[in-house]
Amino acid sequence: MAQDDGTITFDDFLKVDIRVGTITRAEPYPEARKPAIKMWIDFGPDIGERRTSAQVTANYTPESLEGRQVAAVVNFPPKQIGKFMSECLVLGFADPDGGIVLIAPDQPVPNGQRLH
Repeated sequence: MAQDDGTITFDDFLKVDIRVGTITRAEPYPEARKPAIKMWIDFGPDIGERRTSAQVTANYTPESLEGRQVAAVVNFPPKQIGKFMSECLVLGFADPDGGIVLIAPDQPVPNGQRLH
């Protein structure tokens, strides 16, 4: 349970399932309200492939994303984003111009590994 000062417990942290996966396919999402890219991410045999869309066009093209490992939350319920069903949430930080830079391990790790 969250504390009054905004801190959380370790059990709260464990509820957020953040895993690493490899982007196997990426394509433009021109129907999105803001420029976005659709991605298919392989999270290994236990979780499988999940789809998502993300507003990452300031720093990435679909071609530059394929084969990259990324971190994502995999235990949110699916969410309809326009005509596309998002099944996970890729994670990133804003650069100085507000474009998103995706979080990734600095060395290859097996798909599906949980963030510790």
